[in-house]
Amino acid sequence: MKPVGLLTLQGDYEKHRQAFAALGHPTRNVRRPNELDDVSCLVIPGGESTTLSRLIDRTGLREPLREFAASHPVMGTCAGLIMMARELDGEAPADFGVAPLGLLDCTVRRNGYGRQIDSFTAEVAAGPLLGDDDPFSAVFIRAPRIVDVGPAAEVVADLDGEPVAVRSGSLLGLTFHPELTDDLRIQRAFLDLV
Repeated sequence: MKPVGLLTLQGDYEKHRQAFAALGHPTRNVRRPNELDDVSCLVIPGGESTTLSRLIDRTGLREPLREFAASHPVMGTCAGLIMMARELDGEAPADFGVAPLGLLDCTVRRNGYGRQIDSFTAEVAAGPLLGDDDPFSAVFIRAPRIVDVGPAAEVVADLDGEPVAVRSGSLLGLTFHPELTDDLRIQRAFLDLV
C-alpha cells in the first residue's frame, strides 16, 4: 500500500502522522497536485478553514483534490470536514473566504459548538463507523456542526442523536479530532476503506 497522504498546508497534521505511525503505516506530505500520485488515501486535518481554503486555491489543489476523492479514500477532521462539505450553513463563500470542495453531501456550520473556550471531550456513538458498540471519546475544538445530511451520505457517529461523522463511500468527515486520543479505531476504520 502507498503511504497515507497528509494535506500539510496548515493545521495539526503531525498528530495524524503519529497516529498512523502507531499503526505501522507511513505517511507522506501533500502540498502540490503531483504529490497526490504517491499516496493511497488522504487526510485533510483540522486547522483554520479560511486559511486552508485559500492555500488549496493558491497551490492549485482544488480540482486535483476533487479528482483524487472520486477514486480514493479521504478523511477530513474538523476544518477538514468543512472543506469536504457540500456547503456551509449561513455563509456564502465570499463571506469568509471559505469555499468547500463539495465532496460530502452535508451542510456544516463553522464553529457550531462554540469558540475555543467551549472545547470539550464527549463519548460519541460510532457503531456504524467502528463496527462495535463501544463509545469513542471524541475531542471537539471549535468544532463545526453538521446541520444537514443529504441522501448521498450516511451518519456514522452521533452525539446525543446529533450527527458528528458522515460517510459517503470512501469519504469520511468528522467534526472532532480522533488524532488527539490514543484510541486508533477511527484510523483503522479509515484504512479499511483503502
